Amino acid sequence: MTQSALTPADLRLLAAAGGAAPSLHNSQPWRFRPTPDGGGVEVLADPDRSVPLADASGAALHIAAGAALFNLRVAAARLGRETAVRLLPDPADPRLLAVLDLSGPAAGGATADGPFGRDLYPAIAERHSSRLPFTNRDVPEAVVAELIAAARDEGVALAVLEEAGVRRVLEVTAEAEDRIAHDPARQAETRSWLRPDEGGAAGDGLPYAALGPQDHDARVPMREFAGRPPHHEGPPQPSQRFEALPQLCTLATAGDGPADWLRTGQALERVWLLATVHGLRLTVWHQAVEWPDLRWRLRDPAEGPGHVQLVLRVGYGPPGAATPRRPVEDVLDLPTA
Repeated sequence: MTQSALTPADLRLLAAAGGAAPSLHNSQPWRFRPTPDGGGVEVLADPDRSVPLADASGAALHIAAGAALFNLRVAAARLGRETAVRLLPDPADPRLLAVLDLSGPAAGGATADGPFGRDLYPAIAERHSSRLPFTNRDVPEAVVAELIAAARDEGVALAVLEEAGVRRVLEVTAEAEDRIAHDPARQAETRSWLRPDEGGAAGDGLPYAALGPQDHDARVPMREFAGRPPHHEGPPQPSQRFEALPQLCTLATAGDGPADWLRTGQALERVWLLATVHGLRLTVWHQAVEWPDLRWRLRDPAEGPGHVQLVLRVGYGPPGAATPRRPVEDVLDLPTA
């Protein structure tokens, strides 16, 4: 049985889920609109919401859109819809990043957990970045295996780093953070996304409540803005002691083009929602991938060629604060008729 066209209520539910995805500095660089036949959703880039210095290649924008696309897939499963995804469907329109077709046969015999093995929909609202210290409790091997499989199902390799790899990535990330701290233009770009109001009147960016402290022992290189609002807004948060050796993972792809970035975004969000279901917290470290030479040093030479797209810090600890979201009306383009 072919599905009926999506209703305005369906589209709003889908767009709200997509708009809850993570993005660099919570820039939310996406728009959604129904397909011409009304049976799907198009995901478009919003270049006016790019972060050009930190994301010169546009990879972070595509990763954010990919994460939004995965949330659309999870929400579509909640609606009982079968989905088919086309990435970069129109070479003549680079803003059109993906099409999610929901007009196929209705899902039959689906389990309550949907197509992802678990019901991930509630985790969309629960998922937040945590820039706070984690405990030293290890993530169980069975959970790690689930996270690796989740990324693999999206065509991306998630590698859990051993101690030598963790120390290498810590060193490279600290070097990237030092470069950013000494680049006034990048500092200004980052500050432009900070929001002094905790309610997030702008509907985007990072309220101070979502920023974490610096590591008292300078072992864990959190992004410099964390806990350091402009001086006229008050003193920075006091430093805290972070975990002795953070548990780090990398997301890597064989290629390094827009389709790979979109797949990385879907893998990131699938892993993050699954981690949330398991009570795990996650921080994305983006600093080193902003510098081509440092990004190359993130990879494990023993693994051969590959492109590290993101570094993830995973562990158990307090949840991060929620970040504001743009209203559905601002991201969803509905026909006027």
